[in-house]
Amino acid sequence: MVIMRMVVWRALIGVLLVVGAVAVPGRAAAEAAYQWHEEFITSADGTRLHADVLRPVGLADDVRTPVIMTVSPYRAHLMRLSEPRPKGGPSTDDLPVSTFLQAGYTYVIVDLRGFGGSNGCPDFGGAGERSDVKAAVEWAAGQPWSTGKVGLNGVSYEAWTGLMGLAEKPAGLAAVASFEPVVDPNAYLYMQGIAWKFSLKPISENGFRPGDFAGFEHLLIASTPPYPTDSDEYKANASSIDPACYSHYLAETSNHDANSAWWRDRDLVERLRGNTIPLFLGQGFVDYNTKADRVFQLWNSLGPGEHKAWFGQWGHQDCTEKCGAPQFTSELLGFFDKHVAGKDVTVPGPRVTVGQFDGRWRSEAAWPPADSRAFDIDLRPGRYNDRGLIPGSDREIWTVSQPLEQDQHISGTATATLDLDGPATASVTVEVYDIAPDNRATVITRGIAPVTPTAQVRLLGQDWPLAAGHRLGIRVTDVVDDVWAHSPAFAPVTVTAAQLHLPLLGTIRTPDLPGDTGESLVKWRNRKTVSLDPDVVNNATVTIKFPARTGG
Repeated sequence: MVIMRMVVWRALIGVLLVVGAVAVPGRAAAEAAYQWHEEFITSADGTRLHADVLRPVGLADDVRTPVIMTVSPYRAHLMRLSEPRPKGGPSTDDLPVSTFLQAGYTYVIVDLRGFGGSNGCPDFGGAGERSDVKAAVEWAAGQPWSTGKVGLNGVSYEAWTGLMGLAEKPAGLAAVASFEPVVDPNAYLYMQGIAWKFSLKPISENGFRPGDFAGFEHLLIASTPPYPTDSDEYKANASSIDPACYSHYLAETSNHDANSAWWRDRDLVERLRGNTIPLFLGQGFVDYNTKADRVFQLWNSLGPGEHKAWFGQWGHQDCTEKCGAPQFTSELLGFFDKHVAGKDVTVPGPRVTVGQFDGRWRSEAAWPPADSRAFDIDLRPGRYNDRGLIPGSDREIWTVSQPLEQDQHISGTATATLDLDGPATASVTVEVYDIAPDNRATVITRGIAPVTPTAQVRLLGQDWPLAAGHRLGIRVTDVVDDVWAHSPAFAPVTVTAAQLHLPLLGTIRTPDLPGDTGESLVKWRNRKTVSLDPDVVNNATVTIKFPARTGG
């Protein structure tokens, strides 16, 4: 077993050397401003979980505090993802540890099974990982230094474990903050069976790693060795994965079929239907990693409760920085102060904070908003070739509106219905564009599905004002090559009829929240904008009678 693990580790070192050759050094971790000790927790099936417990400096061991917890596959003492940690110890990079310690909380970081100092098999959101979260929360709630109230906090996989906590409802779980989470791991890797491509930051944010590779990459992370001064149990757990774990994990994560029992068991959308534990949910519309997809189904299936959301124009992060909204940290702390610390405070901000693509911010009671209605747009029929790789007009069919007479506002999740004649091995992609008067076209949203006689395509969510004088463009094609991995069918596909169902707001909005243009919005404009040939626009123009809007 140790030999197998070291073989995988050597492969990881090779990957890190490639990445590190061009990487800009990450932010240096701040000097420790906490007192730290380690614990081991026993999960329901006997798996041993490693925990780093961080307490405010000078606080006596018997003083009870509320607890914030992050449960993670990424917090090994030696390395966090591709960032070596030469001093070992707790991996607090990019966690709001100092914010919560200064506010009087204890911060606990727990390694998921198979990662860091925990033993067992990595489980990618399965029953084992869900039980780990439950065991960790209940353990923390029962400690003599705890008030019995625990909040889960994290981004990405660490946000996913927060949602696992909601699904398991452990005793003591008082609230969850989950930004850029996985809500359905199959939809995270595959869109209707077609693999997403992920970036290789910091080399590139363009996608070229198919979702099929995710299992292998997580096993590389799981193979991080212990730090030389780690405890004997940490060292033993860090070297104990059975090779059988690897083969099973790889086989299941590379299965595209969302209807397999393995994937169905990991879909949290239905598991969280009716949840009443307070949830602070965040999702970036332009996130290159966890997409603005099924997370809105989860949000709108929650039960009554003091839930809160931020949806807007940022990438794979929370909004502590780079979003253009300085009020985020105060809202996050206020959320936990009320629900975990039990303070008599009002949580700042509206129920839903929305960052529009024009860089302005507004408050909403719901998202999509109550006045968002699907507006049906007939698309031009035609034929495209499913051949991928080399761009060409034979791969696409455009539909372009006349210049808008009045501002419109897309807010919600668009869908499309297409009647198709082509092989089942082909794919169909629908992209929606904002076309400026100079024919510069920026991608608003997109989605993909296999070709079937009647294909249903679900596009990603967005909140995008369309200015008067701009045109709406819709492109039907086979695949976007740096977004999805699709083997070309090398066959024609005929579109006999098609409709885009576009969510438009009926009432004009006046942005009412402070905030500026974030970093990711600027990147999206720069990277997702193309110049269209005037002939493409002119030859594809149709007259669309957009609905009138009220208010203002």
